[in-house]
Amino acid sequence: MIVKQSETRIYLIMKNSEVSIIDGGLVVDDRGVVRFVNDFNFKGVKRFYQVDNFNADVIRAFHGHLKESKYAYVLKGSAIVCVVPIIRIKKPSKRLNVQRFVLSAKSPKILYIPPGFANGFRFLENGSSIIFFSTSSLEESKSDDYRFDYDYWGTKIWEVENR
Repeated sequence: MIVKQSETRIYLIMKNSEVSIIDGGLVVDDRGVVRFVNDFNFKGVKRFYQVDNFNADVIRAFHGHLKESKYAYVLKGSAIVCVVPIIRIKKPSKRLNVQRFVLSAKSPKILYIPPGFANGFRFLENGSSIIFFSTSSLEESKSDDYRFDYDYWGTKIWEVENR
């Protein structure tokens, strides 16, 4: 990743930074359920935090970083997690492609969110819980923090499509 400053705008050029999924699995037997993501190695992770909303109507978005990577894992329930590149920090294009992922405790996966992306989430069911693993300390994160309204890239991304 290369960051360039030009006049009052900051541009981000991302190299080899793609949002990706690390697949996991689960095993059920007469004792219970074991969920796992064996290919996640915690390399570079400095902290983690868990988020539980009071209801599924709450949308927490958008929050981005230029240096920090995050990994998202749904512990319980399910969530829509949206990720979008923040190429112009001061005023990102509203025409950028927002990637939308549905994560569920019933199908364990970790979503990798590289530096240079903003992310947000909405739970799909009450009682859901998500954990984020971060590659920055809290102090590092505070100085690399960019916020955008939940509807900056529209509200359709948060809707559930009836099929």
